Amino acid sequence: MAEFLREVRPKHRVFTAGLAVLFMALLGSACVTNPITGRSQVMMVNDQEAARASRQAYLQLLSAADRAQALDNNPQTLRRVRRITDRLVAQAVQLRPETRGWKWEVHVLKSKEINAWCMAGGKMAVYTGLIDKIKPSDDELAQVMAHEISHALLSHQAEKISRVQMQGAGLQLGVLAGAIAGYDLSGVAGLADSAATVALQLPNSREAESEADKVGMLLAARAGYNPQAAISLWEKMMQSSSGGPPEWLSTHPNPETRIGYMRTLAEEYKPIYRSAARPS
Repeated sequence: MAEFLREVRPKHRVFTAGLAVLFMALLGSACVTNPITGRSQVMMVNDQEAARASRQAYLQLLSAADRAQALDNNPQTLRRVRRITDRLVAQAVQLRPETRGWKWEVHVLKSKEINAWCMAGGKMAVYTGLIDKIKPSDDELAQVMAHEISHALLSHQAEKISRVQMQGAGLQLGVLAGAIAGYDLSGVAGLADSAATVALQLPNSREAESEADKVGMLLAARAGYNPQAAISLWEKMMQSSSGGPPEWLSTHPNPETRIGYMRTLAEEYKPIYRSAARPS
């Protein structure tokens, strides 16, 4: 038996190495350069595919919210939110023209949670908890929504889904390699299938959040919203969470780093804001 294992294990190592090379080749072929940031992103799923998945999830969410009477149809709130997001979307499609064909829409959901988001394809939501607890000015609410819209513009959701799929592919290769060595790893592979179904809910990376901060503040400034509001918004967020960032911002840089970054961006974008806010 020992002699048999000595004979098989070198072959197993060669086979595993070959699988690793194949995996890295797949990873390299799936990398694309983001047209806005210039960063290389793993994209096994493109924006169109991510938008289709988002549209389905969004419809299901709205249907469930309607049944639970969790859609906030207050006309004043809806008008305010849609007026702000319309101005931001107008700038978003200028920055990335192909998004003009997205079916942009926003709804307000009744929830105590301080949250807002924008899915791939422009499907947005604002929670009443954010409006009621933070009490944002229009400039501050614009900063929230511009940040979330930027995640969609920068293909962050497609990137997250792609990474989950790539993780699944890696696990599948591991199953093959394990089978050669006599291990049953089929149960591990099943985890990859489950992970793919929750990709839309995974947190963004710190790098992605910083990108959305920068692009979001630019969008808001171009739409005529004061970039200084990003700083006051963050301070309100901190106060609402007893000195720490709310859970949905937990992947951001630490507060001091982030506020310093925002102050720099606010100064950089001030001329853009003043030009956009100037009466014609």
